[in-house]
Amino acid sequence: MAALLKANLRGGYRFLKGIEPYSSGVVAETGWEIVHATLARPLPWKEGLFATRKYLEQYGRDCHALCGVELRCPEPFSMEGFTDFNREYRAVLEQWEMLVDGENPVARTNVAPTNDPPNESALFAFSYTVPSSVDRPTFVVAGGGELRGSLETGNIIRAGEDSDEAFLEKVRCVVGLMNERLSQLGNHNLLSAIDVYTAHEFYAVLDA
Repeated sequence: MAALLKANLRGGYRFLKGIEPYSSGVVAETGWEIVHATLARPLPWKEGLFATRKYLEQYGRDCHALCGVELRCPEPFSMEGFTDFNREYRAVLEQWEMLVDGENPVARTNVAPTNDPPNESALFAFSYTVPSSVDRPTFVVAGGGELRGSLETGNIIRAGEDSDEAFLEKVRCVVGLMNERLSQLGNHNLLSAIDVYTAHEFYAVLDA
């Protein structure tokens, strides 16, 4: 599976190819470690990216060390709105010359909170690489929803449905997607945290 990963030599990590706006996950190279940072106060996403770059430079790293981004959004995007946002987001990374052979190496997770959502898309947290002697790989998996294939409404599993049966199918899709990414990153046995994001009750399907 390792052959599926592409090296980002300037960043000190390898990434799993995703879609145009983000990769599906990243894993640190030997001699490097991925560090996760949560902002004390979320910032508008573009301001947050520039603040992140400044933060990294203060500690002797540069923008290429950025390998993961976590955003909070006012509400779920429409497919058209998501495409428009992704185009603007990717343009910043292109301006910083962060793409690797035209591919975006940075993993990303988008969440639209049900409680106290932001007024605009905001940077909530980020991950970056630092030199390290840690003897096990560190990694980040990008978030994923109940969608298979390209960003098209027709590829959403049971779109618009909220029955128990539909929800179970959605959950199985997401779990399968995450397992595929973990297998390709080679880190099934090294998970330290799992985040589940849903506005629906999901405990009933955990044993299904």
